[in-house]
Amino acid sequence: MTMARLSAATWSLSTVAVGVLLVGCSASVNVGTSTPKMSSGKLATLLAERLAATTGQPKPDITCPEDLAGKVGTTTRCTLTAKDGSTLGVTVKVTSVEGDQINFDYKADDTASPAPN
Repeated sequence: MTMARLSAATWSLSTVAVGVLLVGCSASVNVGTSTPKMSSGKLATLLAERLAATTGQPKPDITCPEDLAGKVGTTTRCTLTAKDGSTLGVTVKVTSVEGDQINFDYKADDTASPAPN
């Protein structure tokens, strides 16, 4: 019986060790990426959700032209398009990075551009 317990314990530890080794390999591959990035689509979605929560309005249509690099101080410009076709620029600035999580602040322009004719 002691042998069975020892074998089970050895097998469990071996499984954990293999799991750690696999995670270590995976992590070392991910570490090769020097700066985490947030896709432009995810940024647009998060920005729309935050603006909707702040204004109490439905989620606006937002597009962001590029991925957001996870480096403090990095900025990008996104565009909010209203139902009438007018647009409003929104500046996004990275405030902190925690692992792969990119935290940002945003500020909408004071005036909108009219809809194209």
